[in-house]
Amino acid sequence: MTRNDDDKTPSLVPAPGSIHPLRRFTDARVALGRAGTSLPTRAHLDFLHDHARARDAVWATPDLDGLGSRLESAGMPVVRLRSAAPDRAVYLRRPDLGRRLADEDAGRLRGLAVPDGAGGERPRVGIVVVDGLSAMAIDANAAPVVIGLGQALRDQRVELAPVALVEQGRVAVGDAVGEALGLALVIVLIGERPGLSTADSLGCYVTWAPRPGTLDSARNCISNIRLGGLDPEQAVVRIADLVRGIWRARVSGVALSAAIGQRHG
Repeated sequence: MTRNDDDKTPSLVPAPGSIHPLRRFTDARVALGRAGTSLPTRAHLDFLHDHARARDAVWATPDLDGLGSRLESAGMPVVRLRSAAPDRAVYLRRPDLGRRLADEDAGRLRGLAVPDGAGGERPRVGIVVVDGLSAMAIDANAAPVVIGLGQALRDQRVELAPVALVEQGRVAVGDAVGEALGLALVIVLIGERPGLSTADSLGCYVTWAPRPGTLDSARNCISNIRLGGLDPEQAVVRIADLVRGIWRARVSGVALSAAIGQRHG
């Protein structure tokens, strides 16, 4: 039977059989099939839904009050901070402001630092939770990662500073927190830029000797922390191992690979 040339109804063509099994292993848009020269209606509607969800993740506000309560219930003190960006619209237009602490918060944070020789051990490692570009990532993943990481680091006899919860922040705001508290190492957990496959992915950036102006090449990153990616429990193990390696080498980022290579060379 042949199609009539006047029949303009597109035919639904399934994805090739050799590709379709890949969908079990990824949320990426593979093996969608086609309807004529276009996507099937379901795939097109899924695309529109995921695009809207990604936009919502950027503009939404994470529940930092709830997160702070969960952490304090787990025995982890919390300090709330804001970046120099006054609101979300400015934050999105001015990434530079998201890298700095608000002046009043920077001063308040310096007052929490324990000076050398003040009796009691100085906090050496800090965990900084930053809303970044995905409130969904913070709400879904931050609490189990921070609580698990706190326990793992205490097991390593690491002294922890209060957990900093930063609104309207970028990765580099952790450098300002680290400098203010006099930390040797800072762990930044941040909502990653949403994609069309996931809007709730958490990223982790670990920096040795954090100071404003630190280059991204001096950081180590573990990304895609979420159910369906690197789940929080596995992420805790990887981050703790990374912190242990950085602490031994006294460097992070590109320099860490070089230091490990020299040690095993």
